[in-house]
This record gives sequence, C-alpha cells and structure tokens, in this order.
Amino acid sequence: MAHLVPYPLSRLASRILTELDGTGPVLDLPRKKLVRGGAGRDFSTTLHGHRVATPLGPAAGPHTQLAQNIVLAYLGGCRVFELKTVQLMDELTIPRPCIDARTVGFNVEWSQELKLEQSLEEYVKASMLLEVLVASGTLGLEPGFEHFAFDLSVGYDLKGIQHERVQAFLHGMMDATAVVDRLRTELPKPWRDLPFRTRLSDTLTLSTFHGCPPGEIEGITRYLMEEVGLHCVVKLNPTLNGPVEARRLFNEVLGYRYCIPDAAFENDPTFEQAVELISRLEVSAKKAGRGLGVKFSNTLVVENEGDFLPKSEKSAYLSGQPLHVLAMSLVARFREVFGDRLPISFSAGIDAKNFPDAVALGLGPVTVCTDLLRPGGYGRLATYFQELGARMDAVGAKTLDEFVLRSAGDGQDVSVARLANTRRYVAGLTQNPRYAAAANAKAPRKVGSKLVLFDCLTCDKCVPVCPNHANFTYALPPTTLPVVKLTREAGGGWTRHTGAPLVIEQKHQLATYADFCNECGNCDVFCPEDGGPYVLKPRFFGTEATWAREPKGDGFLLLKDGTTRGRFGGREYELKGQRFTGPGFELDVTNVEQPSGHADAGVEVDLTFLHILGWLRDSVLGLPVNYVNA
Repeated sequence: MAHLVPYPLSRLASRILTELDGTGPVLDLPRKKLVRGGAGRDFSTTLHGHRVATPLGPAAGPHTQLAQNIVLAYLGGCRVFELKTVQLMDELTIPRPCIDARTVGFNVEWSQELKLEQSLEEYVKASMLLEVLVASGTLGLEPGFEHFAFDLSVGYDLKGIQHERVQAFLHGMMDATAVVDRLRTELPKPWRDLPFRTRLSDTLTLSTFHGCPPGEIEGITRYLMEEVGLHCVVKLNPTLNGPVEARRLFNEVLGYRYCIPDAAFENDPTFEQAVELISRLEVSAKKAGRGLGVKFSNTLVVENEGDFLPKSEKSAYLSGQPLHVLAMSLVARFREVFGDRLPISFSAGIDAKNFPDAVALGLGPVTVCTDLLRPGGYGRLATYFQELGARMDAVGAKTLDEFVLRSAGDGQDVSVARLANTRRYVAGLTQNPRYAAAANAKAPRKVGSKLVLFDCLTCDKCVPVCPNHANFTYALPPTTLPVVKLTREAGGGWTRHTGAPLVIEQKHQLATYADFCNECGNCDVFCPEDGGPYVLKPRFFGTEATWAREPKGDGFLLLKDGTTRGRFGGREYELKGQRFTGPGFELDVTNVEQPSGHADAGVEVDLTFLHILGWLRDSVLGLPVNYVNA
C-alpha cells in the first residue's frame, strides 16, 4: 500500500524560491494562474477575529495534507486552509483507489494519512513557507493580500480527542515554537531568522463521523471551547434535510440514481435536534468567550456502485454539484431560525461560477475540494477571483460587504441582505440545470489505448489533477533504440538477440514522485488512456527507505552520486557510472557492444534496461526542477 512521505523543508523551499525567481511555472502552476490581489477590489473578510485576504480555501481533504498542497492553494489565491481532519487512529488502511471525480465526486477516504506528529510538522512547514514567500517579495502581492489563516479539523469522538497525542497536536498548533525553532535551520540563511508565527491556529472545524449522535457532538464542541480554548465550527451533515426531503431533492428533483441508504439517517441529528444543539452551544460559547459557527456540509453517504471505487466498500461519500443543492437548502433553513448571528462556512459543490453566489450570501470561509480534482487542478482557482471580480464590478462593489448589499439592493443592512440573498439564491437552485444529473453524467472520454512506460498522448492532465502534486513532466529527447538482449556463451562471448526497437517520439514524458502518491486514482480517472499514470508511468522514490519499503513495486531511485536503480517486473537493476548490474550479472558497459564482467550462464541481459536507466538519470536530474532533483 502507498504511504505519503513528507518532503524536506529545505528542498521544498529551495525549489519554490528558485522557480519564483524564474519566469516559468511554480510547482507546475502556470505563472499566469498566480493570484496576487484583487486589482482594486478588497476580497478580505474576518473569521473569528482573524483578517484573511480572501474567503476562499481548500476544504479539509486531499488538498490540505502536505505542505506543497497548501503552498499551491496559496499561490492560487486561497487564504483560508481547512486542514485535513486528524484523529487518534492514524495508521489507517484506506482502500485504493479512493477518489472518483469523473462526474460528480465520490470518495472512500476520510482522515489523515500521516501520523499526528507528521501532520503537525507539515502544517508548521506550510505556514513557514508561506511566510518565506511573502517576505521574499517574489510573489508581488498587493498590500494586505498576504494574510491567511489555518483552521484545524479533528475527529471523531471525545475520547480520542482527549488522548494525549491528539492534545499534543492541538497544543502544538496553538504554540508551535519548538517545531518552528527546529525547522528554521533547514531554511536558507536569509529566511531562517524571520519572526515566524508560532500560534498557527486557534479555530477548529469539528468533523464528526457520519452517524455521530448529537450528544457526542455537543460534548466534543464544549470540551474544545472550554478546555482547549478554541473557536469552534460544527460541521453538519446533509442528512439534516431528513430522509424524505433529501431523497426528494437528490433523486426526484435533481434526478440522481444513487441510493441514500436508511443507515445514513439512523444516528445523525435531525434538523430540530441540530437547532437545539447549536442553541445550547451558543450559550456555552458566550460563557467561554469563544466564537461559534456552523459549516454546511459534510459529504453525503450513498451506496457504492463499485465500477471504479473498490467493491469492498458498501458506501461512498458524495460531493460536488448535487451536494451544493442539499447543503444550500440547509443554509436557508438554518438562517430562517438563527438569522445572521452565527457565521456559516460552506463547502459543497463550489466552483468558479457559484463561488460569487456563496460570497454574496455572506458565507465564509467558502472552501472547495471536488472542483480542484478536475483538469487544471489548483490552476482553476484564478477563475474564481475573475468571476467574483466581474460580479463585484457589475454592481459597483469594492468590498465583500458592499457586494452583499448591492446584490440584494441598496439601502439594506448587511445581515438583512445576506438573508434576502440566501432566500433568492436557494429558491432558484432546483431549477438550475447545471446541478441536475443530466448535466453531470458524462465521464471523461477514454480513447481505448493503454499507457506504457514512455510516450502517451502527452495531454499532461495527470499533473494538475493530482491533489498531492505527485505527477510531473521531464524532458527526454526523441530517439529510436534497437532492443538488444545478450546471453553469455560458454567461451565467454555473447549471443545477441534483437527485437522491435523502442521508439520515443513525444516532446516530453510523464512520471510520478512515489513518495507523494497515495494511489487515490484521480489521475487514472482523467487520463484518456487506460491503466493509470500512477501505475504505468515511471515511479520515482525519494529515498532509499521508501524504495526499500515497496520491494515488489516497479519504479526508480536516483541517488545523489548519479546511481540509478530500477525495478522492471519486480526485478532490480542498477547503473552506477559504467557499472550495470542485475539478476545474475555485473557488467562494465564502457563499451556497450562488448561489455565485460560477470554473467551467470544462460542469463539474458536486456540492454534496454541499461538505456532506460541512463535516459532517466540524465533527463530527470536535468532541468526543469522537480522533486527528484531539487
């Protein structure tokens, strides 16, 4: 099973700063997709007392696990980061593949894939990197556009949250001095003495598992506010609609065929119970001097059809377009009860088109996951701000509050305007065809060919759709290589066998950095060819330890001295200088036509592997910069 392996801070900082000093992409994000400000508009807002430059961010999920994910989202204009949900059980066996975003969104993963201690370090690294980027001045941000906030997420029960390891994580995020001081030595000298923030977060979104009873939710939230000292947001489930209304909207009105099982509603709070719960927590928050908010919504439990996600999983978690309608219906119902006195964060089917609508409702933060899993990945974020800016310009608004007011009509109170905008927007959602099943039924096209190690359609879709930024391109000059296989003769000579030549034609090649690949399957979903880039393209391991951990997995390891190891069909080969070794042989290939050295009798030496190792060494260790050569 694949394991995520964090990248050293020193190498990540070096790569990012080097790329920012150039003119090309930064972490493969095209430079034109970097968002540097509002171009005369103020996108900023306040969340639990923290000023952030924009209300947009990645939702807690696959885009907020590793430091480079957070940097990429920041480059795209995100300023609120809902960090991946952590829990005491941090050695999970997650089925693979675990993400299917072909039409709407489905997943079967639900918690962090790092150890708690690794998660803390990744978030400290990410915060430090963002501060380095701002201090470097290379981003060219407008004044004030640098402000960001981290929002914690924990689960899934009170007993686990009270455990000393989870407590250490929480307190480490609230005072990261020790981790910051340890990590700053990894940064280049100009940046290691920056006054890095050490209080990374004092806000938390509670993510309880589907089926968590209301009493447990209340107990956890009160504990986090009163004992830990955190501002809290309670994430609520779409099942608050109730089985009749949820199925009516999902199956009848929107036309989706997927079944919401009865079990999805069994232990979840009803809407009435949620109202009572939040009302009590309002009182508790006021007494504790903490902020309280709610989030709509968690994913929706549906039966897993098993045509891509593993059949072993009976249920899957749905997101994307239909969830937007179910979650917005709850926003409207909630505001009819509570008005605008409680902040509402939102994450359900957000994309560039409806992001301005969510902002006009006064929701914040507005976070996104499924849309970032689609072609373009983090590069899609720039369009969110283009759409928001155009909508603000259309009503003559310079700030988000002005946008809320003028979207509703001048002369109203902002709170009144938020409620009016909510009623109007939600009333029209069920008639909007973009959320219906018919508009979201077409899967990405497959062309019928199968991926191989080299060459493909070279559409490069696999690079941005990877949430962990594991896939990358490298330059390999077009060439034609005769396939030659040698067998040692009894007298010491070689018998030569030739096969069909290996032809390299494309402008560049695709590969996967295995340490970042958790085999989620998302690149397979969007690749026009069959087989999956993460399975059939070269997989490069970052260290000897990660290479050794997967002894049966094909892939490559490039060491600092240029030594290149490769596994082909589970058999291991190595090229070190002019020394080529493999199963049953060790040869000097200075003269590849007449290699010298030892080979067991009858052993066939396939020189194709020699050339592949040499090509990959020279190409991947050259330019452009990547995680292997950084």
